[in-house]
Amino acid sequence: MLISSRTLAEYRAMFDLYDTDLTGSILDCAAGGSSFVAELGERADAIATDPSYARSDDDLARVLRSDRSQCVQMTVDHGNEFVWDWYGTPERRDQLRHDAAERFLADRATRPERYRAAALPELPFADGAFDLVLCSHLLFTWAGPLDRAWHAAAIVELIRVSRAEVRLYPLVHRGAGDPVPFLGELADEVRAAGHQWQERPVDFRFQRRAGVMAVITQ
Repeated sequence: MLISSRTLAEYRAMFDLYDTDLTGSILDCAAGGSSFVAELGERADAIATDPSYARSDDDLARVLRSDRSQCVQMTVDHGNEFVWDWYGTPERRDQLRHDAAERFLADRATRPERYRAAALPELPFADGAFDLVLCSHLLFTWAGPLDRAWHAAAIVELIRVSRAEVRLYPLVHRGAGDPVPFLGELADEVRAAGHQWQERPVDFRFQRRAGVMAVITQ
């Protein structure tokens, strides 16, 4: 799986986030090389978690550069599968990737306590530790190698560490954005467990079919 770098601006668009959402305790789960926590600074008590954080700074920087190159090549090879309205141009998207990775690496070096090495479906946090839990481009994106049982366990874990709300984006496979056959079943299981599951349009779409996030509330 690629380790991607995304900016706070992308998070705001993907998750329909406003300033009022960006306070309190926040978990960015499977954050990769994103600069979300770095850009928030001290505005919120934000933590990022990702299995790649077990790597050294130098090794992680090398992987981020390599994966960024693969992302660029993917957009070249499959350009017709993407919508460029939000980014404008491939060059701007690549620049955002570069800027996010550099900011992430600098912040991890100065505030390492904000970056925890961990992987779903087992997170090292207490029940209800966070007001808001965000998870982008892991669930459903990788619904090929990660099966239905993994997704069910991951969602249960994200709900466990949230005291209020979980937001998931996108709700489709990577690449062309094919539908995930078990998405509806998982939503029904969340509701049966006593939580609310809503699918909400967002002002961000890069994959053609990826203009919706899921919002899970307690």
